[in-house]
Amino acid sequence: MELVCPAGTPAAFRAAIDAGAHTVYCGFNDETNARNFPGLNFSTEELATSVAYAHKKGAHALVAINTFPRAGAVELWHKRVDDAAKVGADAVILADIGLLDYASKKHPNLRLHLSVQAAAANADAISFYARAFGVKRVVLPRVLTVQEIAAVNRDIDIETEVFIFGGLCVMAEGRCSLSSYATGKSPNMNGACSPASHVEYREEDDELVSRLGGFAIHRVGAKEAAPYPTLCKGCFTAGDYKGHVFEDPASLDAAALIPQLAEAGVTALKIEGRQRSRSYTEAVVRNFRKAVDDYAAGRQVVGGALRDLTEGQTTTAGSYRKTWR
Repeated sequence: MELVCPAGTPAAFRAAIDAGAHTVYCGFNDETNARNFPGLNFSTEELATSVAYAHKKGAHALVAINTFPRAGAVELWHKRVDDAAKVGADAVILADIGLLDYASKKHPNLRLHLSVQAAAANADAISFYARAFGVKRVVLPRVLTVQEIAAVNRDIDIETEVFIFGGLCVMAEGRCSLSSYATGKSPNMNGACSPASHVEYREEDDELVSRLGGFAIHRVGAKEAAPYPTLCKGCFTAGDYKGHVFEDPASLDAAALIPQLAEAGVTALKIEGRQRSRSYTEAVVRNFRKAVDDYAAGRQVVGGALRDLTEGQTTTAGSYRKTWR
């Protein structure tokens, strides 16, 4: 199975390749990229150098242009598709239907992958994108069980890619209106989920309180692990229930499900984490390359080795085994 790995910097890109990634995905350093954070991502020149490095090592490079163009500003998104094609990217990962139309017509030889941001979760939707724009692969939303993935694969003629490790953005695959409301920055149009400039921590009554855009979203004791300051992982009171209403502060680790995902017809396994460090990238990629190789060789796949690198040192199989409320 193809291992698709993240890179937020040229250094992380090289580390992922050297650790055994079959494919690396990255983005430009602007709002066309859903991980648009200061100090991350690639200039056109850096991307060209990185793509050349991947090809020299026998690997592939994908470019995520996975936000939705703003009204009156579509030229930047068009330019980035053109730039990706120019530097020799093996595919672009797109979500916006207009951008898919542009890419398919302007660059008919450029391979198109449908981003998870498009939230195409059934065979009818996926087949539409394949017919209309020639999409070759869909990144499936993180809301499907293994059995549902198998059912989708039986009814489509293109490749499927699923998340295997990292963050769990399952709120309609990143269409996070709550974050936009709190900060004025849209994860889907500006690429900024919980931008650091809007995050504040303060000690109150022996607790650490995290705020986003002025809203208190979490309180933890002195010895508790604090989750990422995102609204979806905040702790709230709802009726008589107090807890993590939307998402638990845990990371996805579905390594143990690699055999089942392969039997379900999955082509590629995707690691999340373009905002992570180079050392994180190297450790996670090396671990999952071993898992993929073990499965291919008929050896047992062992999961759980990366718990120290997960959010709150806690892992979950997510929707692959639906247990949420």
